[in-house]
Amino acid sequence: MILPNVKDPDRYVGLYVVDFNDHSQVGLTTEQVAEVLDSESAGNLRVYKIHRAFPDGRLELKGVCPEVFQMEAGMFFYARDEKVAREDFERLCRLAESTLPPARAKVYLSSDNNGGFVTALIYPAEYDEQFSRWLLDIGYRTLGAVEGGTAAVGRYYDGTWDVLEKKQLWPAETVTLLNTQTVPKTNRQVGM
Repeated sequence: MILPNVKDPDRYVGLYVVDFNDHSQVGLTTEQVAEVLDSESAGNLRVYKIHRAFPDGRLELKGVCPEVFQMEAGMFFYARDEKVAREDFERLCRLAESTLPPARAKVYLSSDNNGGFVTALIYPAEYDEQFSRWLLDIGYRTLGAVEGGTAAVGRYYDGTWDVLEKKQLWPAETVTLLNTQTVPKTNRQVGM
């Protein structure tokens, strides 16, 4: 793989490299990698995540399976009591308001109609490491069993869970964008 020379290599940590075989592109976001992989010309590409950068421009890379960009991962926090499950759900949503998540995510409070409840946090699989770190950083803890991963998401969707509550979480970039965009003033009349 041929990498271009990069200036300020530290700013690339956490971003991606796509190897197109005859050239490579450095510094792509997860959304950009997903777009490249969705394109018709994606072919036999290799994707790497930049884990560390050195002052001389060298990059430490970790291979990423391209299919990850088409999947969802999640964390599932189980409870045997609806009150406890509801408190888990509300606490996660409250913590997500004060410390925004690394990417868009869905949170569900669900019941299996057999005395079991779950707070399900589902997000794009390429953010799995970031969500694990985020949950640790915000201090989110529960008392019940916990499972996670892409297979757990499949089991949740295939199950007979009834959704009691749901909430969409947004990352900092989206919240900032939504708060800074303005709609231009117009003098046009609508409807008449």
